[in-house]
Amino acid sequence: MRFTGLVVSVLLLSVGCNKHQTLILGQAPNGEAQAINSLRKVDITPVVLSGVMIEKCPVAGCWFRLRDNTGTIKIDTRSAGFVVVKVPLNSKLMVSGKLITNGDDIAIEALGVRY
Repeated sequence: MRFTGLVVSVLLLSVGCNKHQTLILGQAPNGEAQAINSLRKVDITPVVLSGVMIEKCPVAGCWFRLRDNTGTIKIDTRSAGFVVVKVPLNSKLMVSGKLITNGDDIAIEALGVRY
């Protein structure tokens, strides 16, 4: 009986330690991530960013704010056909998208997210 209990405990522990899995919404981001503060100087499409989701649309999950160690940017997911309602705040994300500028304001129109 002790041996069976030990085997079950080890199996449960190994399953519990493997909870994190990579999920992709939209198109999988590929390439090296750029710093958010470098986007004004870059004319590359798609842009790839990596950071932490610090805020999201509380109703539909159609946008979120991504922060890296250089700044914060708004990411719009509507045109990509996915939402981030079920993605927890403070999740580390990799995002690909198109740079959208409006005067001094910049944002990203998402193509895909990996977390």
